[in-house]
Amino acid sequence: MVVTGASSGIGKEITKRLLLLDYKVIGISRSVKKEDFESENFTPIQANLADEASTLLTCKKISDENIYMLINCAGFGRFEPHEELSAKTVTDMVFLNLTAPMLLTNALLRNLKKNSGYLININSIEALRASKFAGVYSATKAGLRAFGDSLFEETRKSSLSITNINPDMTQSNFYKELRFETSQQEDEKLLASDIADAVEHIISMRKGAVVSEYTIRSLNFGISKKKL
Repeated sequence: MVVTGASSGIGKEITKRLLLLDYKVIGISRSVKKEDFESENFTPIQANLADEASTLLTCKKISDENIYMLINCAGFGRFEPHEELSAKTVTDMVFLNLTAPMLLTNALLRNLKKNSGYLININSIEALRASKFAGVYSATKAGLRAFGDSLFEETRKSSLSITNINPDMTQSNFYKELRFETSQQEDEKLLASDIADAVEHIISMRKGAVVSEYTIRSLNFGISKKKL
């Protein structure tokens, strides 16, 4: 198993859940460490997937591994008027959220198909709608969703299961550098464990049945603005 963004948030919670289920997991992140997970089944790879050279090196490292599952979870968002975004922010967001998952999938696809495995993209509710100040982020997530859908049709006869998970606002460090964060009300936010539950459900289903789209919403909508 390969999980990107494994050092925190949704990626870390998914990694912990897979280890509990006794899978061997390769976790990829800039700051991931072996001691972050108390399991001999965990192997860390430190890489900055927003950087092309680092991503290509990571692809080379894992391309020969006998991989059964790839979960593309690493990503970040900036929500500002488009003209306020720097060129670096735009290019980094596109690369990390969309290009890197495509490259990792390219490196591992033969193994995933051979093993009748799983490709799971952690997208966003923003992949399904248009929101102001979210043009680049929404485009990357919609693009990743379209990539997963197209690849499912391309590889359907290989028994590879491909799923797009679209979570609503989830309590995590995703909002650390943003001006807003999830609501403090329990019914107005998702937890990272909710996304891990979805992953566990997907891989527990009988082979032959595929959840191609998995959208998770909080019961009510809420948002908290940070005090500046």
